[in-house]
Amino acid sequence: MDFSVLRNLISRYCAGEEYWVDSRTVYIGHKEPPLGADAYIPQRYPDNRIVSSKYTLWNFIPKNLFEQFRRIANFYFLLIFLVQLIIDTPTSPVTSGLPLFFVITVTAIKQGYEDWLRHKADCSINECPVDVVKEGTVVRTQSHKLRVGDVVMAREDETFPCDLILLSSSRDDGTCYVTTTSLDGESSHKTYYAVPDTMVFKTEQEVDSLHATIECEQPQPDLYKFVGRINIYKESEDPIARPLGAENLLLRGATLKNTEHIYAVAIYTGMDTKMTLNYQSKSQKRSAVEKSMNAFLIVYLCILISKAVINTVLKYAWQRSADHDQPWYNHRTEIDRERHVVIRAFTDFLAFMVLFNYIIPVSMYVTVEMQKFLGSYFIVWDKDMYDDELGEGAQVNTSDLNEELGQVEYVFTDKTGTLTENNMEFIECCVDGLVYIPHAICNGQILSAASSIDMIDSSPGGDHREHEELFFRALCLCHTVQVKEEETVDSIKRGIHQGKPTSFYISSSPDEVALVEGMKRLGYTYLRLKDRHMEILNKEDEIERFELLHVLNFDSVRRRMSVIVKSSAGEYLLFCKGADSSIFPRVVSGKVGQVRARVEQNALEGLRTLCVAYRSLSLAEYEEACHQLSDAKLALQDREQRLAQAYDLIERDFTLLGATAVEDRLQEKAADTIESLHKAGMKVWVLTGDKMETAAATCYASKLFRRSTQILELTKKRTEEQSLHDVLFDLSRTVLRQRSLSRLSVDCQDYGLIIDGATLSAVLKPSPESSGSGNYREIFLEICRNCSAVLCCRMAPLQKAQIVKLIKASKEHPITLAIGDGANDVSMILEAHVGIGIMGKEGRQAARNSDYAIPKFKHLKKMLLVHGHIYYIRIAELVQYFFYKNVCFIFPQFLYQFFCGFSQQPLYDTAYLTLYNISFTSLPILLYSLLEKHVSIETLKSDPTLYRDVAKNSLLRWPVFLYWTCLGLFDACIFFFGAYFLFDNTTFTSNGQLMTTNTQMMFGNWTFGTLVFTVLVFTVTLKLALDTHHWTWINHFVIWGSLLFYVIFSLLWGGIIWPFLNYQRMYYVFMQMLSSGPAWLGIILLIMVSLLPDVVKKVLCRTLWPTATHLAQSNRPCLTVEPSTIFVLSQSDSRLSF
Repeated sequence: MDFSVLRNLISRYCAGEEYWVDSRTVYIGHKEPPLGADAYIPQRYPDNRIVSSKYTLWNFIPKNLFEQFRRIANFYFLLIFLVQLIIDTPTSPVTSGLPLFFVITVTAIKQGYEDWLRHKADCSINECPVDVVKEGTVVRTQSHKLRVGDVVMAREDETFPCDLILLSSSRDDGTCYVTTTSLDGESSHKTYYAVPDTMVFKTEQEVDSLHATIECEQPQPDLYKFVGRINIYKESEDPIARPLGAENLLLRGATLKNTEHIYAVAIYTGMDTKMTLNYQSKSQKRSAVEKSMNAFLIVYLCILISKAVINTVLKYAWQRSADHDQPWYNHRTEIDRERHVVIRAFTDFLAFMVLFNYIIPVSMYVTVEMQKFLGSYFIVWDKDMYDDELGEGAQVNTSDLNEELGQVEYVFTDKTGTLTENNMEFIECCVDGLVYIPHAICNGQILSAASSIDMIDSSPGGDHREHEELFFRALCLCHTVQVKEEETVDSIKRGIHQGKPTSFYISSSPDEVALVEGMKRLGYTYLRLKDRHMEILNKEDEIERFELLHVLNFDSVRRRMSVIVKSSAGEYLLFCKGADSSIFPRVVSGKVGQVRARVEQNALEGLRTLCVAYRSLSLAEYEEACHQLSDAKLALQDREQRLAQAYDLIERDFTLLGATAVEDRLQEKAADTIESLHKAGMKVWVLTGDKMETAAATCYASKLFRRSTQILELTKKRTEEQSLHDVLFDLSRTVLRQRSLSRLSVDCQDYGLIIDGATLSAVLKPSPESSGSGNYREIFLEICRNCSAVLCCRMAPLQKAQIVKLIKASKEHPITLAIGDGANDVSMILEAHVGIGIMGKEGRQAARNSDYAIPKFKHLKKMLLVHGHIYYIRIAELVQYFFYKNVCFIFPQFLYQFFCGFSQQPLYDTAYLTLYNISFTSLPILLYSLLEKHVSIETLKSDPTLYRDVAKNSLLRWPVFLYWTCLGLFDACIFFFGAYFLFDNTTFTSNGQLMTTNTQMMFGNWTFGTLVFTVLVFTVTLKLALDTHHWTWINHFVIWGSLLFYVIFSLLWGGIIWPFLNYQRMYYVFMQMLSSGPAWLGIILLIMVSLLPDVVKKVLCRTLWPTATHLAQSNRPCLTVEPSTIFVLSQSDSRLSF
C-alpha cells in the first residue's frame, strides 16, 4: 500500500476547507515504522520547556536599554546627554545624565523584578515531575525533558504537562474526565475518548508494545479543533487507520478527574502547545492619560525648540555689534573665528537646547510608573472587595490602567455568572400542560426534605401517565452527568447527607445537574453509567437499565443534545432536549401550544427553559442512524459538517413531552450596582448567549430596564417581517423624534434596545444594499447612543468583541469596560479599554486575561466610583503639576538670557539643576498621588453623580493644560522680575556693615539665581499643599521635610569647601542671602504673590460655578486630618480598609 499518496491526500483534505501547509508525524514511543511503511524520518520539535520571561541574564541589559530608549522622552534625554559630552555646553553633562540614569535604573529594577518572578514561575512548571513509560516501566522525569512521542502516564488530579493524545484509560470504556479551567475557564467535567484499538492496552508493558504513528496538523491556537489520524501496525496485518479529533486531544493545563490513570502520547510540547499559543497574543493597552501625556510632551518639545531658535536668532542679532560680539573679557580663539557661521549657529542652537531641556519632565514617567505600581496595592488591600466565600479579594493584573477606571463611559457585561450567580435551581417542569413544582433544589445541595414532593396541577386532569414517565426518564438519560460516589469532589467535601457520604452529580453544565437533581426530587433518580448501561431508580424503587448506544453532543449551533438508548424490552428510543427554538420546528405531535405558553411565561419571569422530546426508532431506523453517524465520525474531510448533517437527519419527527424551568438567581447587589453606574453617567450593555425573553427578564430584575422604559426590538423576528433597512430607519426616527421633543420638555422617554446575534451580523456585514441606502453601522450607533441600556442576546463570543470594537471605533471614541466570568467573555475583555474578570464558577480564564479581577459583580461599583475616580484625580494632578513646576523652573532661565547677552549662562547652580526634579520636588507629588482623597470614600459611594465631574478626561483637557501652563509662566515671571527688582534696590543689601552702594559686587549672578530658585521651590511645594484636601502625617512629613531638606542641603553645599569640586562658586552664597532681612521679606512676598491667582481662581469657581464635587466638599471641612493607614499592616490581617 502506497502510504505516501495517502499522506498527501490527508495533508490536503483532512482539515476541510483549509489547506495544510505542513503536517507532523509522531512516532509513538519513538519506534520506527515496520518495513514496507513510510520511511522513518526523525523530525526536530521543541522540548517541553515553557518560557514566559522576556529577559535572560545575558541579554537583560542590552534588551532592556533598547526597550527603554524606544520611549521618546528617554531617547531625547540621551541625545541631550550626548550633546553635552560632545560640545561645549553651559551646563555639566551630569545635570541631564544623572536624572536619566535614575529613571533608567528605577525602571530597569522594576522590570527586572517582574521578569524574575516570571522566571520563578517558569522554573516551577518546567521542573514538575512527570511519569513516562520507557521499556515497559514507568520512569519519573522533569516536565521540560519531555519529547514529542513520549508516552506519558497521568494520574487523577494531575495536570497534563503537554498536549497529549489519549491512548487508554483505567476506565473500562476508554474514557476519561477532564477539567479545562486553566484553558477555557470552564470548571465543569468534560469527557475524552481513546481510540477503540488502543483502549485495550491497560498496563505499561502493553502500552510499550504499541506500534503506531500519528499524523496530524501543525500546532495552531484553536482549542476546539484538531484533525489527525493514527496508524496502528500489527504483525502480518495491514495497518489500521483511525481518525483523531478534538475529543481525543488532552490539552496542557487541563486536569484529570474521576479517572484513576491514563496513558497518552505527547503530540505538542513546550511553546507549541495550544495553551502557550493562546497566551501570546495579548495586546498592550494604553490609557487616555498616557495619550494626553504624550500630546502635552509634544507641545513642550515645540516650546523648547522655539525657545532655542529665538535665543539663537537674538544672540546673532545682538552680536552684530563688534563690542557685543567680542567684548574685552571674552575674545574668540582662532578656531572660533575660522568656523563657519552656520556651524557656530547650529552649535549655539544645541547649547540652548541643553540649557532649556529641563522643561521636558523626564522624571514624570518614572513617578507615574511608581504611582501606578504602588497605587494598585490599594485595590488589592481593600477589605470591602474581599469575598469570604471565595477567600479572595480583588487582583490587579496590570497597573497601567488604574486611572482608566475613572473614565469609563460604556460597560459591557455578561449575564450568566456575572449578573447572575450561575448557581442553577430547578423550579418546575411542565408535561403536556401539567406543571410539577418540587421544593427548592440548589445545584449540588440535597436538602433534608428530599422525599417530599409537591405537585401542582394547573390543567384539567387526564391520563398522561405514559408521557409523564417518558419525560422523567428522558431527563434522567439525556445528559452527560457523572456520579461521584466518594465523599470528596475536587478536594471539597460534598454530597454528605445526614453524616453519610452519598452520591453527587457533576457535569459540564450546571443546568444538567439541576435537572437531574430535580428529577430526583420528583421520584426518578439517576444512579450510574456502568458498562455502557445507564441505571435509574423509578418512583416504585425499581432499577431500570438502558443501554447507551449513541450520544449526540450539544453544540451552540444546534442548541440541543440527544441520546439513543435501548430499553430492557428491546425498544430503541431517541431522547432530545434543547432550546425551544431548536425543538419546536422538529416536533410533529404533542401539546405544543400548552407547552409553548408555559415556556414563554417562564422566560418572562427570567427562568432558563429547555424543551424535551422523544422519538421511537424501529430497528431499520436505528441501523440507518448508526450508519450515518459512523460514516460521519470516520470522515477525514469536513468531519464537523458531515456530523451536523447526520444529526439533522436523525433529530426529527419528535413527539413533544414537555419543558423545564431553571432559575439562575441574580447576584447580590447587582441591581444596585447597575443603578449606580447609570447615575454615574455610564451606559450599560448586557451581552449574553441566552434567549431574548430570559435575558430581558434579568435586565428588568437588575434595573437595567425599568417598567417605564420603552423597549425597541431589532431582532430576527422583526427583520423577517420588515427589511433590515426599514426597521433601522423606523427605530432611528423614533429615537430622534423623542430627542427633539426632550429639548422642549423636561420629561423624556427612556429607551432600551434589544438586538440578537443574527441581526447584529446583518448590521455589521457590508453589502451593496447597505452602501446604497446608507451606512447601517452609523444608523445602529445613532440608535444606541439614544438608548439608556442595550441588551444583546444570542451572542457568540466573537460578536461580543465586535460590539465592543464597534463602540470603541465610533466618532466619540468612548472609554469602554468589559466584565465577564467565562471563557466566552475573554475576547471582549481583551478588546475593551479595561477588562475585568469575575472569579466565578466558570473557571479563571476570564480573570487571568483581564486587567483586573474581582470576586463579585457588586465590587465593580467601588472599583469604578471610588478607586477609579480617585486614581484619575491623583494622576491628573500629578501630570499637570509636573509640567507646571518645570515651566516655573525653566522660564526664568529663558528670561535670564535677555540680561546676559544670550551667552547661555545658566541661572541656577549645577546641583540645583540636577536635584530639582530628583530630590527637592519629587517626593511630595508622589505621596500626593498615592494618598489624596478630594472627597471622602463614603461620599463617592453614596453619590455616583460625582463620577461625571471627571468623565471624558476633564482634568487633562487642553483648556486645563493651558491654565496650568499659563499659571507656570505667570509664577516664573514673578520669580524672576520680583527678584530682579528687589536685587536692583540698593537697600536690599544695606546692613550697616557691608558695602551699601556696589551691590553687584556683593551679590552676583549666583546669588540672584539662588534667590529665584528658593522662591521657586517654596512656591511649587506650597501650591501642592494648597491642592491637598486629605492630610496625613505622611503628607506633613514629606511636604515640610522636602523644604527643610532644601534649606539644609543649600547650607551644606555653600558652607563647606568640597575637595572634589573644581570650583566653589556657591560658597557662602546661600548663607549671605539669608543673612539679609529684606531677602526674607522678599521671598515671603514673592511666594504670596505667586500663589494668589490660583487661590482667587479657586474661590471664584467654587462661588460662581460650583461643580458637584465642590458641593460635596462644602458639606465637610475643606481640609481633613486623618491618620494615614498606608503602612499600617498587622501580622494577622494584611488587608487595608481603603
